[in-house]
Amino acid sequence: MAFGIWLGVFVLLSVWPSVRCSDLPRGAIETVCRDRYLLVTTQLSFAGNEPRFEAVDADGVHPITKQYGSECGYMFSILPLPGHAELRASYFSCHTDNQDDEVFTFSFNLITIDANGGDATYSVNATCSLPLPWSPREVSCEENYMEVSVRGEVSGLPGTTADDWTAALAEAHSSATSTWQVMFQQEGQQLIPMSFSEARELGYVFHLTQGRLVFRSPYTPRSVMGSVSMINGSVVEVVHPILFSRQRWVVMMVDWIVACSTNEGMYDGVGLVWQTPTLLSPLVSGLSGLESIKISMGVDGQLLDEPITAERGYSLDISDTTVQISIPFNAAGGYRKSFVMGNMYREFYVVHLYYEQIFLDDCGVETRLRLHRPMNTPLLIQHLSIINQTVLEDRVFTVYLGNLYYDVDLVAVTVNGHNFTILEATKSDLVITMVPQPNSNLHAYILRLPFEDAAVHKLYSPEGLLQFSMDINYTLVILPQEEPFYYLASVVAQFNDVFPPVFKGVCNEKSISFQMDHKPFDYLWEVGVGPYILTTNLAAKRGYIMQNDSKSLTLEVPLFSVGYTYKDINLKQFYGSFEIHSRLPKTLEVKSSLVKACLFQTTEVIVCSTEGVVTVVTDVTLAIPGAEPNGTFLLDSTCRPQETDDTRALFSFGLHTCGTRVQVDHQHVTYENEINVEYTSQSVNAPVKTRDTASVIIVRCVYPLSDLYKLFAYWRFDADSPGVGTILTRVPVKTFQPTFPPTTRRPLTSRQSLQLANEPT
Repeated sequence: MAFGIWLGVFVLLSVWPSVRCSDLPRGAIETVCRDRYLLVTTQLSFAGNEPRFEAVDADGVHPITKQYGSECGYMFSILPLPGHAELRASYFSCHTDNQDDEVFTFSFNLITIDANGGDATYSVNATCSLPLPWSPREVSCEENYMEVSVRGEVSGLPGTTADDWTAALAEAHSSATSTWQVMFQQEGQQLIPMSFSEARELGYVFHLTQGRLVFRSPYTPRSVMGSVSMINGSVVEVVHPILFSRQRWVVMMVDWIVACSTNEGMYDGVGLVWQTPTLLSPLVSGLSGLESIKISMGVDGQLLDEPITAERGYSLDISDTTVQISIPFNAAGGYRKSFVMGNMYREFYVVHLYYEQIFLDDCGVETRLRLHRPMNTPLLIQHLSIINQTVLEDRVFTVYLGNLYYDVDLVAVTVNGHNFTILEATKSDLVITMVPQPNSNLHAYILRLPFEDAAVHKLYSPEGLLQFSMDINYTLVILPQEEPFYYLASVVAQFNDVFPPVFKGVCNEKSISFQMDHKPFDYLWEVGVGPYILTTNLAAKRGYIMQNDSKSLTLEVPLFSVGYTYKDINLKQFYGSFEIHSRLPKTLEVKSSLVKACLFQTTEVIVCSTEGVVTVVTDVTLAIPGAEPNGTFLLDSTCRPQETDDTRALFSFGLHTCGTRVQVDHQHVTYENEINVEYTSQSVNAPVKTRDTASVIIVRCVYPLSDLYKLFAYWRFDADSPGVGTILTRVPVKTFQPTFPPTTRRPLTSRQSLQLANEPT
């Protein structure tokens, strides 16, 4: 039959505190009857960290101190891991009302500290009926005392050698007293008779009920009459009293002996191990045919059947000499707690072992041994596990932090110096998910962050190595005290053969075309024209023709669009070049670029350079048909064209030379010059031909004032960007008209005018 079921009954709890019963929280105080003791538990959340108990009987109240508990059959302990305090009271405890060794009534006071710092007293009353019949001899090995009880009619239980009995009998005959006395048997020493009161002063209690004889002894060093021996590798404590009384010529003797294994257990790196001799020789010496017929184990005062122990991973190994019990670390039935020491995550695991063994001699006399033994591990370092579960193709860091127990919470993380609380993480790209670990009471956290997030460090080398990295500082707390500790981890994701985008350029008749085939990591760079990012808005504003799909990017840049540079301009041809590049968004460092230069045919053009030189090619015959280009000059008549043909003239001059006029407003600086031409005219009334001069073309360059930061400081032209050039041609001049009407503005078309002002994107 399994002993895992409580063989007792819940009893009515009577509580008379200084407050109303309705104010008592549910489960604050509970009692339950076990095989041989009453268990009283109180939650520390209700009772505080230092509750106390008093035993109450007709003689008054008796504080249950450590010493008094070991003498009177009480075991009180505060268990912070499960969060309660418990009192185990033997059915033979000092102040228990015993009715025929069948019904036991207890009365206690629970004393707690109230909100004002004073004592609050609660009365706890319970009655237990014996759930399991008494064995002829029963030994209880509590944590703080040993107790043995025997049937009252058994006056000479086996367990003592003939020499022991002979010595005890001789002492009894020589005694002059007829009252009960006790002699403690110790190996190699003379028996010392003493009265019950003298034994009580040493901490030993003898108690006679209606049907049982009870002896209780504390453990050493209080137990001065006891002895400690090593049996099959286990420490065993023994106390052996013999009671006697002489009534005239009749000597009455009772032999008591109690032996308990006091091994505390050990941690073997896997779990807790406890060992005891299979046969406690002090209990069985002198007996014939004694055997161990049943051994059971459990926890927290309850025996468990084999299916439950197997499910929890407990093992019970029995040999001829020893019994060994193993309980895996963190198995169900134990209690663990996390701690922080020196920012190290540590843990502690405790099991309250309960052990029962039944012996039977060849006469059928049964001895039942019960043992309570708390076992605990040392303070262990708990090693957290970091697993980098990142899949490169997903471009998302996935980091697993595991081996966290239920009393540890993650409250914040720092990624490369960027701080996130758990609440803040939900508002960003950082995703933190708590997940249980399979087949355990552990949990883990999974952190996800895209490679492109600003918190992620990116490192690129010219050799094509691309590395993403995160230094993570986890902030965790131990519950319920919320004691913090920190755990550091670093993860890296690396790609090989990663290079910036590659452009191809093609020269067209009046444009330059660029093409770039997309690669998986093109998103790491931005494509730029000058200082600006190439976007659809920028392309539309500047007249670029751009197409961008999943496979490639194509860009056609018409001649004279913003971004061109020019050189080697003559009347036949000139070079126009356009640069497109890729750069790192954060540092703006250019990683690859393509400058495509193409040779274009010259028609009409004006270039206002950043160095303050204007170069213009224009058709002067549009103003004066038949005019000779080699006869043109600027406001300063000494400034002549550098090159001419039948209709066009090419001028190149500095903006502070050749009589150039300058006008400044709040935003711009305008430079203006005129192209003059000599021509021959003839009046209708005067047949004589005359030679005249006319201003036929206005050449104008406009620069943003903000770009000309060296204009007035050094009287040296220095602009950030080319100016906007305009050619204005006057109305064509007829040879018979000596005067000229107002000019007509003839700006170049988008393919004929150079507009490279400092435009906003």
